Parts: sequence; C-alpha cells; structure tokens
Amino acid sequence: MKYVCLAFLVLFGACNWAKHKAKETVNKTGEVVAQTGSEFVNGVSKGIEKTFANEGKLSEQLIAAGLKPGKMTTHGSDSTTDNVLTAYLIFEKDFNQQVTAKVFDERGQEYGRSTLLVKAQKGEAKYFDFIFDQRTNIDGKGVITFE
Repeated sequence: MKYVCLAFLVLFGACNWAKHKAKETVNKTGEVVAQTGSEFVNGVSKGIEKTFANEGKLSEQLIAAGLKPGKMTTHGSDSTTDNVLTAYLIFEKDFNQQVTAKVFDERGQEYGRSTLLVKAQKGEAKYFDFIFDQRTNIDGKGVITFE
C-alpha cells in the first residue's frame, strides 16, 4: 500500500508539472501570436494610409488669408462610405469665410464638392467636416483642393 501511495504521489506530481508546463507554453504561444497579429495589423493599416493618401492643396487666396492645412481623414456618414472629409485647419490670422473642398480622381476629374463656413481666431486650430453627397466615395488616389 505504501508503494501504491508513493506511485500515486509521483504520478500526481508529474501530471501537475506537465499541466503547468503546458499552460506556460500556451501562454507564451498566445503572447507571440498576439504580438505578431498586432504588428501585422499595424503594418497593414500603415500601408493603407500611405496608399490612400490624397494630396491636399490650398488656393493662394486661402494661404494669403492665413489658413494652413493639417491632417485630413475620411469616413462615412450613416449608411455611406467615405463621403465626409475631416480637415484639421490651422489659422495664422482671424478667419471667417466660405471654403469649398473639391475632390478629384487620379485623372483630374472632379467628382465631389462641399462648401462650409469656416470661422476661427488667429492662433486656433480646429477640425472641420466637409460633408459630400452620399454618392461621393472619397477614394484615396486623388487630389482635394480648398478654395
């Protein structure tokens, strides 16, 4: 009976050791998979940002009025895809006028236009949403002008 109990304890200890090692291995594997997946997603999203980056151009009149461009992003509204252009604008002078954003494809053909009253004080920087027709899908290989 003594040997049976001793064998049971050795077997039980070996099972716990194996269970602990298996858990440790699974945790390490999970960490590696999560890190690799995260790096992959970051790489893909950065690639998409570069590939779909529209060129933004301000008219000479807006530049003279003290307007400077910042980052631009696109997103959808309600059930649409990428018909809202969010522009971060920087103001070097007091500003209060209508600004028209026009979207051109890579061949230079216009396919969207939105006008917005833009108001800000000297030294401010703000986000403005230019909302285009719901059929306008701002793709990423064109030019966006501000007039």
